[in-house]
Amino acid sequence: MAASVGQRCLRLLREVAPWRSSLHHRENTALSLFPQPLRKLPLRAFSKNARQVHTAPARTLFRLRPLPFLVLTGGGGYAGYRQYEKYRERELEKLGLEIPPKLAGHWEVALYKSVPTRLLSRAWGRLNQVELPHWLRRPVYSLYIWTFGVNMKEAAVEDLHHYRNLSEFFRRKLKPQARPVCGLHSVISPSDGKILNFGQVKNSEVEQVKGVTYSLESFLGPRSSVEDLPFPPAASCNSFRSQLVTREGNELYHCVIYLAPGDYHCFHSPTDWTVSHRRHFPGSLMSVNPGMARWIKELFCHNERVVLTGDWKHGFFSLTAVGATNVGSIRIYFDRDLHTNSPRYSKGSYNDFSFVTQANREGIPMRKGEHLGEFNLGSTIVLIFEAPKDFDFKLKAGQKIRFGEALGSL
Repeated sequence: MAASVGQRCLRLLREVAPWRSSLHHRENTALSLFPQPLRKLPLRAFSKNARQVHTAPARTLFRLRPLPFLVLTGGGGYAGYRQYEKYRERELEKLGLEIPPKLAGHWEVALYKSVPTRLLSRAWGRLNQVELPHWLRRPVYSLYIWTFGVNMKEAAVEDLHHYRNLSEFFRRKLKPQARPVCGLHSVISPSDGKILNFGQVKNSEVEQVKGVTYSLESFLGPRSSVEDLPFPPAASCNSFRSQLVTREGNELYHCVIYLAPGDYHCFHSPTDWTVSHRRHFPGSLMSVNPGMARWIKELFCHNERVVLTGDWKHGFFSLTAVGATNVGSIRIYFDRDLHTNSPRYSKGSYNDFSFVTQANREGIPMRKGEHLGEFNLGSTIVLIFEAPKDFDFKLKAGQKIRFGEALGSL
């Protein structure tokens, strides 16, 4: 009897031995997959159902990489939330429902403005001026053309090897017949782009997109003294809007045009007018794409911009070129003293320059369609002008427009 029990125990041990060796082999293999620091962690064992399990202390594991873990989970969660919000907005738009704008908080705007976009834009500008090797020009420009849908058939020079650097490619000129200037309407589009908003200016507030406004006085800056104006105000009133209207019965209108990176980057005179004054606001260089314009109130007032003011046949007229990320360079062809995104200018200030002198009492005359300036990359142009009450825009919000096409007329 005892012999039979001993034989059974011996047979059982022989069956268990291969399984135990296999288990140890698997444990060693699993440990080898961990990084070296983990293999050196103190292990503790406990028994559960006759199986020995080795674990590292939870407190020790948490000390490994807590900051990257928090950044990844927090940043990924926020990005996922923003994507969900955009998806929900698109679905509501498909149903024809109006979506109230969700504006950024003060801390979000302050956090965004803390990013050194001016420095980054200056670095980007210098990179754009680096001459590319002849063999590299076609693949680099072709990638840009494919990404942003550039139509090179309209370019004055279609050969990609002609452009020595990215800056020259961004500022490419068009064939003369590519943009015929409409002669039937009094105001034309000064550039290619997308119409973000247009209409009458009411209560000295202007819409950058529907439902999101900015202060007209913050955007243009304080009005020059009455003696410097080509026309005196129509009536003395505390409203800043009324200070711009020079004739009884006229209204103040605005139009916002967004230039995407793939658009033609030069801008032209939108009508026959005379430029008498330039005001340069150094500022941030936040993105001005339509999504940001819906999110940040007074976005255009935060950003660097060049305001040209003067008059046309109906009174006050202004064109403002707004800078954006990687668009620190705004050039006005007849203004050699203008230097945008310069470290010598600080945010929150502005500098003025008058084109009216003793030798030139009128300013700089501009003809409709004449070259006026250029961006280094896509950005935004804002028109604010005075016109009679029967001025009619020929536009729809969100439509694409090209330089030379009609904005509106009487």
